[in-house]
Amino acid sequence: MYIASADDIKQGKVTDVYFERALRIIKAKNLDKKVKAEISVKGLPKGYNWAVLCGLEEVLELLNGKNVNVRSIPEGSIFKENEPILEIEGNYSEFAVFETAILGFLSQESGVATKAARIKKIAGNKPVLSFGARRMHPAIAVAIERAAYIGGCDGFSTVIAGDVLNIEPSGTMPHSLMLIVGDTVKAALYFDEVVEPNVARVVLIDTFSDEKFEALRVAENLKERLSGIRLDTPSSRRGNIRKILEELRWELDLRGFNNVQLFVSGGLNEESVAEIVDIADGFGVGTSVSSATTIDFSMDIVEVESKPLSKKGKISGSKNLFRCPNCLNSIVLPKNSKNPLCSCGSVMENILVDVMKNGKMIKETEDVKTIKNRCTREIAYVD
Repeated sequence: MYIASADDIKQGKVTDVYFERALRIIKAKNLDKKVKAEISVKGLPKGYNWAVLCGLEEVLELLNGKNVNVRSIPEGSIFKENEPILEIEGNYSEFAVFETAILGFLSQESGVATKAARIKKIAGNKPVLSFGARRMHPAIAVAIERAAYIGGCDGFSTVIAGDVLNIEPSGTMPHSLMLIVGDTVKAALYFDEVVEPNVARVVLIDTFSDEKFEALRVAENLKERLSGIRLDTPSSRRGNIRKILEELRWELDLRGFNNVQLFVSGGLNEESVAEIVDIADGFGVGTSVSSATTIDFSMDIVEVESKPLSKKGKISGSKNLFRCPNCLNSIVLPKNSKNPLCSCGSVMENILVDVMKNGKMIKETEDVKTIKNRCTREIAYVD
């Protein structure tokens, strides 16, 4: 399997070769210097006005024990273009070979979290589940599910992610069960008989026949035990999914099955969720989240030996990111600046704070649910 182990990453083997060559020169010429390196985004994906920071926990684990200081905004926070989200201070040789891995952690996981947040913002209070691990390399399944959960997904399907994050995975049955059993109703009854009762009875109803008639057959057999039905129809057979949902809702309600919820999965994205959010009761999202456009972070030196210095196109000097605690407006100012007043009248607070000193984390890692709650709170303020 083509997998870099955790030890490989911690040993700096997942690095671009030019960092190794630069370090050879620095060592040979005795040029190592204390620097401050800033991570930010110059441009977000097209149509994005904000993104969600995810991957910080792994960055700190990678730098644990290195003689560096780290400041960062909290994981799960919203950020925008040209805002400093993380700063590393130390001799350049302490962290140079980790730039590739650090940017990899942040770029992919923030991309997944951001896409999940955008879809969840459309879905509102209706559940969104991550079904996208099968679209990515299995070695990073936990990272994908964690990022999707932080961004807004209410759950995920993979077992190992549930074990690592201590969250029960979600999902009921695949089409393969229906095909093996040979009948939708029989498969639903077997599921009801075998699977523990705390798992919701959500039945897939589009394997063999018309969705309406299969849904009614299942409802009439499971009765009050049926929690919902799920549509995962291939695009070649889907037709007008909204019309199908409207028909299902009418026919189920007409027969007294008002509490049976309608869930949709398969090829969903922001646009398709928006089209049916008023009629569907929940969504399973896959490829659009797990293979989301990465957030294009860069790491740039902004100080050398305590003096402001950066490449052209990059603003030099250590900075603070001030944010209003009430309306979440933000402004970037030099590090020694006083807390400014927001246009709403509140005193803005610096959210780029110390998280590591001399290679030791200052406080314990936050629980993933705490990080998720921060993200949920902040996306309410952005468009």
